[in-house]
Amino acid sequence: MDLELLIPEVKFRTSRSSGAGGQHVNKVETKVELLFDVQQSAILTDEQKQLATERLENRINKNGILIVSSQKTRSQLANKEDAIANFLFLIEEAIRPVKKRKKRRRSKADKEKRLKEKKMQSEKKALRKKVTGE
Repeated sequence: MDLELLIPEVKFRTSRSSGAGGQHVNKVETKVELLFDVQQSAILTDEQKQLATERLENRINKNGILIVSSQKTRSQLANKEDAIANFLFLIEEAIRPVKKRKKRRRSKADKEKRLKEKKMQSEKKALRKKVTGE
């Protein structure tokens, strides 16, 4: 699935960045917040919407809007690109299906090797103990 198709569905909101700065920082809105309504997306399937909602619940507000913000640079355009990149990464990770764990049994030789190493380790530690004098 091409996640680039989601970009037209997002909205942007700008505000002044926090932190130290001079006169410039007090008059320029460089912080960018990307807003995406997961449930209203026409691109994502119902299953993908469900996965995204569950896995990104700490980033989704009570109205169902996913918010990704960026204020790394002093450029609004660079922050917008950064927010888009973060958004696409988050969505990609959220809708990726979980791989099923393959059960495997340890071989007999593997078990014996592990037990032999445990025995050697315990013997090594036993030799470190103080010898009581008689």
